[in-house]
Amino acid sequence: PPPPPPQPGHIAFPVHEVSLESRLTKKITLKAPFVSSPMDTVTEETMAINMALQGGIGIIHSNMTDIEQAAQVHAVKKYKNGFINDPVCLSVEDTVEDVVRIKKTLGYSGIPITADGKLGSKLLGFVSARDIDFVESSTMKLSSVMTTDLITGSEGCSLAEANDILQKSKKGKLPIVDAGGNLVSLIARTDLHKARDFPNASRDHANKQLLVGASIGTRPADKDRAQRLVEAGVDVIVIDSSQGDSIYQLDMVKHLKAKYHELQVIGGNVVTCSQALHLIEAGVDGLRVGMGIGSICTTQEVCAVGRAQGSAVYHVARFARKYDVPIVADGGIQSTGHITKALACGASCVMMGSMLAGTEEAPGDYFFSEGVRLKKYRGMGSIEAMSKGSDKRYVWGDDDIQVKVAQGVSGSVADKGSLRRYIPYLCQGVRHGLQDAGVKSLEMAWERLYNGKLRFEIRSPAAQKEGGVHSLHNYSKRLY
Repeated sequence: PPPPPPQPGHIAFPVHEVSLESRLTKKITLKAPFVSSPMDTVTEETMAINMALQGGIGIIHSNMTDIEQAAQVHAVKKYKNGFINDPVCLSVEDTVEDVVRIKKTLGYSGIPITADGKLGSKLLGFVSARDIDFVESSTMKLSSVMTTDLITGSEGCSLAEANDILQKSKKGKLPIVDAGGNLVSLIARTDLHKARDFPNASRDHANKQLLVGASIGTRPADKDRAQRLVEAGVDVIVIDSSQGDSIYQLDMVKHLKAKYHELQVIGGNVVTCSQALHLIEAGVDGLRVGMGIGSICTTQEVCAVGRAQGSAVYHVARFARKYDVPIVADGGIQSTGHITKALACGASCVMMGSMLAGTEEAPGDYFFSEGVRLKKYRGMGSIEAMSKGSDKRYVWGDDDIQVKVAQGVSGSVADKGSLRRYIPYLCQGVRHGLQDAGVKSLEMAWERLYNGKLRFEIRSPAAQKEGGVHSLHNYSKRLY
């Protein structure tokens, strides 16, 4: 049976005062405690971008080459910028055709023109879509069409000052130049819109770029993968193992923390305090808790190893709290009620797979079956996923094993629409749950959990039945 809900408390505040802010790792805090799982039917760059815009974070899966994964991390980091530190530039000798090519491949046509077509050289002009709209010859040089009457910002100005110049100038982009007139960075008006529309977006402190995570395995080649991810700007690496208490993962954690001092590392998966202790001693900044409880996971059936998620979250969270290590409850989430239970049991964040797999932002195409709009969803332990590379999640030793034992299944989930409507629904549902429990924040919930004021009570099968919809001939269920 599912874990029991917390008992209600006294409500002395409106629901909008409930804060969901929580830590993902020792140094990363999110406005919404939601993490999308590193699965190849859940998180790629589109999911990661939209999760970060909504205040959560996406962990890009590793069922692709290290170059492809690093490119997706880079795309997330460059989606929402403060200062664009590596803008695409062209020279006066380039042509209109080059601008059209960039428009087709990168999606924009506002390009600074410099002396040698590179960042760091003299800014000579700027080309936008309106400059080339009615140009008939694609071979015309940009020196003939570029705008030379430019409004620029000075190197060293703050983001607020640069934004103010951009707003007053009514231009699409603002070049930032040094004392010698050399281009050093760029600011885009679209980024101001994104900041306005998504005030709770998860951003880094240095460049105000979206936060993004990525997963790696524990094989020697994953050290090279990690280096590419760090170079691409990844904020947190999740070591993706079905059983995280292994010498292979401990060695990987020590390697990452020794080589990349600022990188945040989440270890796992674990379900016991002894497993957690080994990873904490190795230096992890967060823990991923859950084994065999995902909707597409068959680990407990096939391997007979695992633990009930409620017990795992409560005990590991209570233990890890002594070391100031946050935990992520991974798996088993089916509703906002389950999210509330996980957080009330001590989890700092929840990781979701099937909850997000049917959204527009998840990888894959929709299809119809018996009149229902669906998307494919599969466990990373399924034969299909392992054939694409996810078999590295499972500890088999150094020798190749010809017989792969599946620990997951393939299936499909119903269409859930866009994250832009779905995540606000999840946030509001959790706020209502915490309000009913009488707590205004997760820290308050944990304080009451550990001093005995926040109580849980085991429910009988009859109580579970009456706690759901019952005694109706038929009904329709609309979540939001």
